[in-house]
Amino acid sequence: MKNKLFGTATIAAAMAFGLPAMAQSPIKIGFVSTFSGPQAAIGEDMRRSVELAKEHLGGKMGGKPFEIIYEDDQFKPDVGKARSEKLVQQDKVNFIGGYIWSNVLLASYKTVVDEGDTILISANAGPSQIAGDLCNKNFFSTSWQNDQTPMAMGEYLNTKGVKSLYLVGPNYAAGKDMLAGVKRTYKGKIVSEDYTKWPDQLDFSAEMTKIAAAKPDGIFIFYPGAHGVQFVKQWAQSGLNKTVPLYQVFSIDAITLPQQGDLALGTLGAQEWVNDLPNEANKKYVADFKKKHGTYPSYYGAQSYDAIMLMASAAEALKGDLSNKDKVRAEMKKANFKSVRGDFKFGNNNFPIENFYIQETVKDPQGMVTVKTIATAVKDAVDPFAAKCPMK
Repeated sequence: MKNKLFGTATIAAAMAFGLPAMAQSPIKIGFVSTFSGPQAAIGEDMRRSVELAKEHLGGKMGGKPFEIIYEDDQFKPDVGKARSEKLVQQDKVNFIGGYIWSNVLLASYKTVVDEGDTILISANAGPSQIAGDLCNKNFFSTSWQNDQTPMAMGEYLNTKGVKSLYLVGPNYAAGKDMLAGVKRTYKGKIVSEDYTKWPDQLDFSAEMTKIAAAKPDGIFIFYPGAHGVQFVKQWAQSGLNKTVPLYQVFSIDAITLPQQGDLALGTLGAQEWVNDLPNEANKKYVADFKKKHGTYPSYYGAQSYDAIMLMASAAEALKGDLSNKDKVRAEMKKANFKSVRGDFKFGNNNFPIENFYIQETVKDPQGMVTVKTIATAVKDAVDPFAAKCPMK
């Protein structure tokens, strides 16, 4: 009886003094990506960078340990939504990050930011709806709004005197945004635009035939992951690589290059992050990633790394106390961390205001195919949908 009373008194004392015994309960982070199927390499690259961020942080945010719960969306919007619901309702995470695909993010969005009142950080997908009318105080991006990267490419092509373009992309939310983006800024002639079946179509021979007949000055594509591998291979196999230059966004990167290899050399792309950006945070990130995995990280990984560091910046400022979500959101809005892309700030819709660069596919001094920065296409870019967001 005496021991029982002592135990009760101990619990009461702990409660009276703010539950110090529970002070080390971990911060929980959910991370939704694709970890199975043909696009699993992207999810794995993101996971590697998330784990590297955790290592760099010593496994703690604001003095508290944190854990990461990974969920596989299986490249399917309905599965992504179900996994997001599980993280909010069952796991009760403090943050959710990840999301490669715009259709998966759109399916999951309301469940997380409205119904779940949970802070979501997209490490890739940036559909126009979320940047504009559907912007939300609980949503932040560490990537871009979908239109922005192709807009930068369009601006660059204007300076290079490319007179005509043939546009090709997948028929889903991001594909439509990407092709719309290049059309926003490109001043030359759009010869044609084709939207291919997503995600099933991996044979682009019909498109190659039409491009050859149209004889444009260039081809602009958006095909992430395995689809980008196939397009580049078929572009080369068709012989169009000898007559029509390929310009791309999100189609040639550290994940696809091992398979595209020399076929991708000389191609140009646009991106807000490149592995050779000279800031110290990026140098450490790239060097440590290469040491661990023997390859360069991709932009998916860089954006995922930044997502974890953004969460950590809020936790650090609040000494690990994430109970007041208004305070958490206010600290995240400051973007007070060392991003691997260099300095950036959030716009009113919580998408970054940032630079975009032109990258060329080259071989590094060790003979590894990679990309390097050759120009700054746009400085301090604000996405075109920010004006539609009612947040200030």
